Amino acid sequence: MVVPSSSTRDEVLKLIDKRDKLDQEMKELFSVLESNHVDMNDSLVDADGYPRNDVDVYQIRNARHKIICLRNDRKALMKQIEDGLTTVHTEMREMQPKLSTPKLPVNTEETNDVEMNYASIAKINLVSSGSPADDARLQLNDEIVEFGTINSSNFKDLSQIGVLVNHSEGKRVPLKVKRADKYLDLVITPRKWSGRGLLGCNIILI
Repeated sequence: MVVPSSSTRDEVLKLIDKRDKLDQEMKELFSVLESNHVDMNDSLVDADGYPRNDVDVYQIRNARHKIICLRNDRKALMKQIEDGLTTVHTEMREMQPKLSTPKLPVNTEETNDVEMNYASIAKINLVSSGSPADDARLQLNDEIVEFGTINSSNFKDLSQIGVLVNHSEGKRVPLKVKRADKYLDLVITPRKWSGRGLLGCNIILI
């Protein structure tokens, strides 16, 4: 088994642990907003311009401010994690023994199987800033090839992705997307954030 340097791996694990604690803190702050039946954008003044008396205005403003700060911290942290994972993967590739070049498919049936494994099943037509989709580096017009265990071999409709997302809150879900003529492996973590849903992106059929 090829193992990257322990110092690099340990540093990435520390960053991931820090991110998880930050996510938990944000979750607790969002619960403050939910208990007051407001989100990040609801007005805190009434029709006459006075502070609303049906909510704890100070508590909400304090929670919103902390959430904004934590979201900025999280974005910077995700960049550090991404850079660290890139280093780990680079070290693993450098330590891998050279392998012989794999043989290309020699018949049409094998070629079609390869193509089917990389067939797109859906497309991203909206990514909200600061959302889990944004953190995962998804972009407009990315084509989804695999979403967790869902791919072209078992995909039926978008409701499958919705069910998987709802059962994966707080868990890392691997993605394979096609961007232009390249295939990228990403990871998204469905979670509550300041916007709607657990992803912060809009997925449509191709």
